[in-house]
Amino acid sequence: MKRFPTMSVAVLLGIFMLSFLGGYLYTQSPYLLDKEAILQAPSTMHWMGTDRLGRDLLARIIEGGKVSLLIGVGSALIASLIGLIVGVSAGFFRGGVDKFIVILIDLFLTFPTFFLLLALISYMNASLWILIIVISITGWMGMARMIRSESFAIAQQPFIRVLRYSEVPRIKIILKYFTPLLAPIFLISFTFGVGGAILAESGLSFLGIGIMPPQMSWGSILSDGKDVVDIAWWLSFFPGLMIFLVIYSLSNISDYLQSRFNQKEMQV
Repeated sequence: MKRFPTMSVAVLLGIFMLSFLGGYLYTQSPYLLDKEAILQAPSTMHWMGTDRLGRDLLARIIEGGKVSLLIGVGSALIASLIGLIVGVSAGFFRGGVDKFIVILIDLFLTFPTFFLLLALISYMNASLWILIIVISITGWMGMARMIRSESFAIAQQPFIRVLRYSEVPRIKIILKYFTPLLAPIFLISFTFGVGGAILAESGLSFLGIGIMPPQMSWGSILSDGKDVVDIAWWLSFFPGLMIFLVIYSLSNISDYLQSRFNQKEMQV
């Protein structure tokens, strides 16, 4: 069994604390323009350097982290809940409900996820909540398929059959007996979903159709630095590093949760 990813959890907690509490300790403004400090390299005055308008990069990383992490967690939570509801419905009710859900999932999977994102976002002005909704709409299918498969197995258990023959309310069976058994899959899918949502938002912002000024995210900060990467490496390096650390940490945590879940299944 894999060891508990202590370092990954510590890094993830550190990034969350930096993003949501760092502004109270590091008081530089992410919006302040300084013509005397344009494209300055990292120094004691500006720990991560400045951008093309003289704005402090660390302050912008802190402010952008709030947006990126909120989009990641919010999108993954909504997508996982949709996947949970859809997957349990397919596995529990089966028959016509299952056929309809399978067709719906296949229909969404027909389109590449990122191009579906581009198509949806092109018809509306991107904002924090719009991106959360759009990314969650395009990210629930994998969760639904995993939950559907596991729900079929749970539905065949003798105690579930007894409960159904005893005419126990369906909603009670689903909430009290299905949901706890599906919790490990939900957590694994959620951790993967957070990383996927952050990457999706970063990709959209990098293309210039994600978060718009004056709001900022790690993706939009990374996009701002791509034109001067040859003379100001820090503008692309630091937001890219933050994205990498979050994705890598979440991947390690997901792998650990999956190994624990698989070990419990083998013991059963």
